[in-house]
Amino acid sequence: MPSAFISHSDCARHEMGNCHPECPERLSAINDQLLITGYLNFMNSYDAPLATVEQLSRAHSSLYVQELIAQSPAEGYHFVDPDTKMNPHTVTAALRSAGAAIQATDLVLKGAASNAFCCIRPPGHHAEHDSANGFCFFNNVAVGIRHALDVHGLERIALIDFDVHHGNGSEDIFRDDDRVLMCSIFEQGIYPFSGENLPDQNMINIGLPSRSKSDVFREAVLNYWIPALNEFQPQMIYISAGFDGHREDDMGNLGLVESDFEWVTKQMMEIADKYSQGRIVSCLEGGYVLSPLARSVAVHIKVLIGAD
Repeated sequence: MPSAFISHSDCARHEMGNCHPECPERLSAINDQLLITGYLNFMNSYDAPLATVEQLSRAHSSLYVQELIAQSPAEGYHFVDPDTKMNPHTVTAALRSAGAAIQATDLVLKGAASNAFCCIRPPGHHAEHDSANGFCFFNNVAVGIRHALDVHGLERIALIDFDVHHGNGSEDIFRDDDRVLMCSIFEQGIYPFSGENLPDQNMINIGLPSRSKSDVFREAVLNYWIPALNEFQPQMIYISAGFDGHREDDMGNLGLVESDFEWVTKQMMEIADKYSQGRIVSCLEGGYVLSPLARSVAVHIKVLIGAD
C-alpha cells in the first residue's frame, strides 16, 4: 500500500519575522524537490486536520494548551521566548501540525498507509509538557505517540530523533513512560544544552562532538540504537526527522550528508519490518538551509516509499 504524505497550506501561514530560520519557505523547498523527483506520485496526499484540546492534552497539560491558544495575537507577534513567537496564524498551524501526527497514526494503524511523512511546521520536539520553546509550540510527535498508546492501545513505541538539537521536549514528556523508548543523536554543547546528564532508562541519548561526520554518526546508531531497539521490539516507530545535522546547515556543526539520512532511514525501516509491521510515522523537525533540507527530505522519503 502507498505511503501517506500529510501537510496543510495553513502550516505556511505561521511565520516569525524576516530572516527567521524557521520560515515558510522550508515547506515550499521540500515540495519543489519532491515534485522534481516525482516521489509524490507514489504517495497518497492528505490535508492535516486540526488537533483537539483533548488530543493535545495527552502530551501536554490542558492548562498549557488552553493558555497557549488564548495567547494568539490578533495582529503582530507574541513572544514565547526570545527565538519563538506567534503571529495570528500560528495556533492554527500548530494545531494542523499536531493533527497531522494524529492522522498519520490512524492511517498507518488502520492499514490505509504503509507509513507516513508529515511535512509540517511549526516543529515540535522542543515543546515540553508545560511550555513552548525552540521554535516549537506543541510536540507533534509526542501527541501522535500518545494517541497510538492511549487510543489505539499499543504498548511499545520507539521514538527516533536525529535532529542536530536534543529533543528536550520529547524527553520531558516521555521520561516516566516506559512504553516509549527514545533514541536520539544530537550535537553536544548547543541548544537546548540537555540530553547527557543521567537520562532515564528509556532514553538512549548520544551526544556527538562538533564536526562529527558520517562514520561517527553511523557507529552511534549501530552500537547504541540498534541493540536497544532489538531488545525493546517496538510495535511502531516515530521519527523526529530533523535535517539540520547536514554539513551545509549552519544551525549546527555536524558533518552529515544526504546519504546519512538515507542510511539511517533504511536502518529504521529494517527494525520496523522486523518488529512493527513496517509501521513508521515521520514528522519534520529541523533543517534550515533550504537546498540541503529539501534534498535530505527527498532521500528520507525515497526510502519510506521503497524507491531504491
